Amino acid sequence: MLSYRHGFHAGNFADVLKHSLLCLTIIELKKKDKPFVYIDTHAGAGAYSLQSPFAEKTGEYRQGIGRLYPSQTFHPLLDSYFAGIRSLNTNSKLSHYPGSPEFVRALMRSQDRMQLSELHGSDFAILQERYRNGRQISVAQEDGLKNLLKKLPPPQKRGLIFIDPSYEVKEDYSSVVDTLAKAYRRFAIGVYCLWYPVIRRETVDNLMAALVETGIKKQLRIEHCILPDSEELGMTGSGLLFINPPWQLESQARELMPWLNDRLTDGMGTWSVDWLVPE
Repeated sequence: MLSYRHGFHAGNFADVLKHSLLCLTIIELKKKDKPFVYIDTHAGAGAYSLQSPFAEKTGEYRQGIGRLYPSQTFHPLLDSYFAGIRSLNTNSKLSHYPGSPEFVRALMRSQDRMQLSELHGSDFAILQERYRNGRQISVAQEDGLKNLLKKLPPPQKRGLIFIDPSYEVKEDYSSVVDTLAKAYRRFAIGVYCLWYPVIRRETVDNLMAALVETGIKKQLRIEHCILPDSEELGMTGSGLLFINPPWQLESQARELMPWLNDRLTDGMGTWSVDWLVPE
């Protein structure tokens, strides 16, 4: 598990889906004056160079954000998403890509807080240095999934819990379900977002079935696949499972997904927005 470095995958098609919907969720949380906390269990390095050996080795960003930026035409629902990317790049040249914490930092208000967990020693050191002067931000080198329950319920009584493991270890699939079930019992009014890869459809189906069996209501799934399901190795798509999503997120996703699919796959991919468990 400690071998995973998101720098290899930063800015790929899965990041585009994940971070565009993350920005929309934070914007909705900000519509109320009361503060919120953003808890990220797998925060990574915070931001990434697309000219690093990691990014250049895979080149995954070229089929993700590289197909969208620096185009002058983009969907209005992506205003904040693209603002976050522009903040790390100059002269419309795509050289850096924000991680989840950086997108949130650009959007959070003075009353909001961010709690970041990262286990990998190298990424933690970069993350800690990046946010060392952030008075609203705490950074811990820890297994964010194992330590999540200690942080719930948060003092703010409002929050987004973002769970984004690598799934390099098969146990991650069962661990996220178990942790979500326990976290929900402690903080039932929180917004939860779980990212998952589509590598084998059977694995995804089993994960969704286990989430349904938790009995948690209001589970919204948003998925985008750039390739058909396959038994071959490699990620063909990814998805986000929201618990207690903002009320506009479903309609926003239905509007945004065809646009993203057209630009990332020339319309050849597939997408879905459905309630795994309704209210």
